[in-house]
Amino acid sequence: MTLDETDTKILDALIQDGRMSLKDLAKRAGLSSPGVSERIRRLQERGVILGFSAEIEPKALGYSLQAIVRIRPLPGKLHIVQQLIQEIPEFCECDKVTGDDCFIARLALPSIEKLDGILDRIADKAETSTSIVKSQPIRRRPPPLVVN
Repeated sequence: MTLDETDTKILDALIQDGRMSLKDLAKRAGLSSPGVSERIRRLQERGVILGFSAEIEPKALGYSLQAIVRIRPLPGKLHIVQQLIQEIPEFCECDKVTGDDCFIARLALPSIEKLDGILDRIADKAETSTSIVKSQPIRRRPPPLVVN
């Protein structure tokens, strides 16, 4: 799927400010407001834009600790572990991966004690390896809009 220059301008503007008005988007893209609205609708239909959301700072909500956990379910426990991960709200992200581990997950936590409690819930179903996040030099971002 390729994006034309106008789609790229719209996406770039929305990435910078997802709350940008249609009027401002139209000005940036060189279209009318209805034209931009139609482009956004088509980008959503094509699955390029999945939704609009707010970026939240975990520390502002009391989550001063983040951890990355590699999870290797015990034999026969894959689906149980996946369901457990989905049910625990402190798991902010989780990727099912190839290699020795099946899941790599990010947790937001208020304390190390909370981390221990969550890992205890998984301990009889999976092996885990945990790293505490010191900083995040690159926050989640979209890939380049133009594939080279």
